[in-house]
Amino acid sequence: MRWEQQVQYASLSDIGFRRRNNQDSSVVQICSERDVWNRSGHLFMVADGMGGHAVGELASKIAADTVPHVFFKTGDQPVADALKTAVEFANAAIYERGSQNRDFERMGTTCSALVLSPAGAVIGHVGDSRVYRIRGSRIDQLTFDHSLQWELLRQGKLPAEDIFLHEPRHVITRSLGPEPQVNVDLEGPYPVLPGDTYVICSDGLTGHVNDSEIGQVADRLPPGDACRLLVHLANLRGGSDNITVVIIRVGELPEHLPELDRELSPAAEQSGLSWRWLATFWAVAVILVLSVSLVLFGKLVAGTLLAGGTVIALTIIVMVWASRQPKTPKNTSDAETLYWRPYRSASAQMTRKFLSHLSAIEAELQRTAIEEGWPIDWAAHEAAFAEVRSALQQKQYDQALAALARSIDILMVGVHVQRKQTAHAARWGKNAPSTDENSKQPG
Repeated sequence: MRWEQQVQYASLSDIGFRRRNNQDSSVVQICSERDVWNRSGHLFMVADGMGGHAVGELASKIAADTVPHVFFKTGDQPVADALKTAVEFANAAIYERGSQNRDFERMGTTCSALVLSPAGAVIGHVGDSRVYRIRGSRIDQLTFDHSLQWELLRQGKLPAEDIFLHEPRHVITRSLGPEPQVNVDLEGPYPVLPGDTYVICSDGLTGHVNDSEIGQVADRLPPGDACRLLVHLANLRGGSDNITVVIIRVGELPEHLPELDRELSPAAEQSGLSWRWLATFWAVAVILVLSVSLVLFGKLVAGTLLAGGTVIALTIIVMVWASRQPKTPKNTSDAETLYWRPYRSASAQMTRKFLSHLSAIEAELQRTAIEEGWPIDWAAHEAAFAEVRSALQQKQYDQALAALARSIDILMVGVHVQRKQTAHAARWGKNAPSTDENSKQPG
């Protein structure tokens, strides 16, 4: 990645529909000075705290404070080493704080940190929060879930369908804080290409929104709009946990930079045949033709020996070439999620099925808002919904998605007002004092 590439980003954290406090934390630190960028890079992070009362909230906050502080302070180290050191410092800080108070004992948090630097994309990861990359029509999960389900999957003792059907989802096998030391997963550095989009999120999102849906939304909407729609989807499907999303989109290289500077992954560079390999194969082919010619002209022994030696040489060359090719998953279909080492990939291609699903959600929200008299900006909603109809008729699916996101966002204002009113009435009963929300009328 280059300093000249602009980065669009947004972050959003929501308490969800079933929790009383938000135990998630997030970090976005964009370098404003080139020398800091050259040493470290931009840092993004999500931490999902675990523990009763405010314990998890404290653990994630310590991580969110400690990781960036230590990371940028140790900028003289390679990026991966500095990130690992920062996460380990955060673990030590949380463990020490937990040891000082029995109520805080064994508090913990996940930590998924992404650095976009001159070296590429580097990830430091502990827990089951996730880092995704969207490139082209594919979304790739770049981190391994430190959960019971994924550990069983890695061991290969049970079929994947049995693991995810019968084993509990939220059993975490590794986190920051409970132990004095922690094993930090380091991923990368991965080459960063113009247009790449990264998503970092807590399991409050991934528990309700699948990889393909995350890819379709994050790839096509501006980061802020994408964050809001993903949080709305998670809440509308239950909102069982806190939801935190950070979305980062890498800009294009300025035109004055040479095309050669556009980075390609080692796999991409090795996927074709270099001129040396082509020359080798051509030479072997010429010798093989020569051996056949010798046989045809009556020199049977010489031709047979030359042909046999050529076949053996060709076999060895092919084996050496194949051994140097990048390992790829057996299933490369964009249409389904696959398991590989054991990270996942899924299609991020826009589908009519997903748009139809969003339209159904929007229609149900609209119906309920009218029946219950939610305070909605109906003029803004009607304008957005008219754009939805027009875009769908013209098969402009990206525009339809953007308009549906605005329409749902407007209606979700009413959902939150309604929830506040319900909570207020449950607390005060018939003698509940009036609130600003109670006094609002639909437009």
